[in-house]
Amino acid sequence: MRKFLIGILAAMILSTSPVTFAKEVHVPENIFMWVQSTSRGNYFFNIEQMNYGVNYDGTIDLYTLNVPTLCTYDDIQIQDVIQKRRWKNQSLEGYNILAGRADYLTFDLRNGTVQITRRVDLDDTFTELDSDISGEPVKMSEIPRTSVMCRFYRTILIWARFNTDTLIERSKGKLSRRDAKLNPKDYPINKITLPGDLPKEELEEDKDKDDDKNSTINRRRTSTSTRIR
Repeated sequence: MRKFLIGILAAMILSTSPVTFAKEVHVPENIFMWVQSTSRGNYFFNIEQMNYGVNYDGTIDLYTLNVPTLCTYDDIQIQDVIQKRRWKNQSLEGYNILAGRADYLTFDLRNGTVQITRRVDLDDTFTELDSDISGEPVKMSEIPRTSVMCRFYRTILIWARFNTDTLIERSKGKLSRRDAKLNPKDYPINKITLPGDLPKEELEEDKDKDDDKNSTINRRRTSTSTRIR
């Protein structure tokens, strides 16, 4: 039932078309999957280049998921980026055709973190203008549930859950003997808490509240039934 609900959620999130901004940029739909739009950008992730990491011995690291992502900007966001670069005395060469950015994400499924390992400014031909590698790991459990990034990361991980075999096949390594014997449901991607999920303690609190509420309702029904008799 849980997997069914997750599938419904993913379908709902991915069922609407992205917003068209003043600077129209063609994003190949066979490579990038759109997730959501905000007032300043369209968010996509690359389903063709997403892969698992590889250990030094050539075995696939099922705890490390690498995901290239894309965000295309509207004109206001473009001007904001240009203004900030101007204030920092950074080069503006090529920024007259700035279109968005690419974030290279690394999900650490063992420690439950996500890190932007590289951020690249892109022009309207997806050519690199400048890059930054200053991202720090962020605990996925600490990302606000109502935030844009929570929904974005959650959708990426849901997609990875339903396409684990594809990710393993395209990763540049082979499964270790131990991992090859694992039931797919025991892969790390299927065991982690997704961004936005309620902590176990809160789920138990909610369950206790529901049980108390149902108990109160049942007592009232019993009392009413007794009086009617």
